[in-house]
Amino acid sequence: MVKTLTKHGNSYALVIDKPILEMLQITPETPLELITNGDTLVIRPVRDKKRQKRLEKTLEELNSKYGRALKKLAE
Repeated sequence: MVKTLTKHGNSYALVIDKPILEMLQITPETPLELITNGDTLVIRPVRDKKRQKRLEKTLEELNSKYGRALKKLAE
């Protein structure tokens, strides 16, 4: 999707379409993190630390249970 910036007072804004906001579960109150490497801009919602820890734990469990099989499939 190609977007352009919109003039907003003395600044510019990037308008994010409602379906994308709904898909990412972003509301006007959701804090967003902006990351750049000097060439690319990534905008992502800041997620709850509990949620992140649950995800990491689940990934570790999946890796310990299916890691060897997944590695073989990747080869």
